[in-house]
Amino acid sequence: RRGMGRLRLGTPGAISPPMPDISDAPSPNFDSRRAPPDLLVLHYTGMTSAEAAVARLRDPAAAVSAHYVVDEDGRILRLVAEERRAWHAGRGEWQGETDCNAASIGIEIVNPGHEFGYRPFPDAQITAVTALVADIRSRWTIPDSRIIAHSDLAPARKQDPGELFPWKTLAAAGHGLWFEPAPERIAALGPALTIGDEGLGVIVMRAGLHRLGYGLKPGGSYDDDTRLTVEAFQRHWRPARVDGIADGETRATLMGVLQLATAESPTGVLN
Repeated sequence: RRGMGRLRLGTPGAISPPMPDISDAPSPNFDSRRAPPDLLVLHYTGMTSAEAAVARLRDPAAAVSAHYVVDEDGRILRLVAEERRAWHAGRGEWQGETDCNAASIGIEIVNPGHEFGYRPFPDAQITAVTALVADIRSRWTIPDSRIIAHSDLAPARKQDPGELFPWKTLAAAGHGLWFEPAPERIAALGPALTIGDEGLGVIVMRAGLHRLGYGLKPGGSYDDDTRLTVEAFQRHWRPARVDGIADGETRATLMGVLQLATAESPTGVLN
């Protein structure tokens, strides 16, 4: 495996941080589920303050909500019961699911986002998010390949929680997928692919992104939808450079993450 890169499925049996206290701040913005949740979507609030974000998530006129909000100091608010369908995901798709609200639990992480001064997530906040994710997964069956960013299900609309969110740290705690390709695997993939390119390399990459879960359909043209999907993938799995260009590192990482996701699937196949 050394020559293929470092594979991570998190740390089996990892000790979760102590669960912080959760306070209730009920939102009226929810409805009924059609099935138990099996998807976990992480967001940032993207507003100037935590107070403004919570007020919006509880405003009936806004018609948006999430199950939880995690503040920068680690405090957690529960807005909607997990058994209910919160309104956090909007239009999007992951692994063929197009009603992501119905399938998911949504966690809003307080951060001003790209519009209002995007900044790193404090350690206390990430510790709380990690504990919350572990707690949620103790109640519901949520595969690692279905712990995703808002930007993963809606690449054309969303950037959150963005490239500063420490997905590697979360995976090391046992939640989510992570893969770091070896240099020789990167080099073997040749020149980067970018807007306007066509051919087998683009076909293979688009098919891989689709199999992983993105709504991008298979095809042979590197169009704008492909660029946005590559950016979303990079924000989650190759955050050092988010440019929408599928260089060797991006494609090698995709191959590794897809390998992990396929191995995790009970049938060994992702649709």
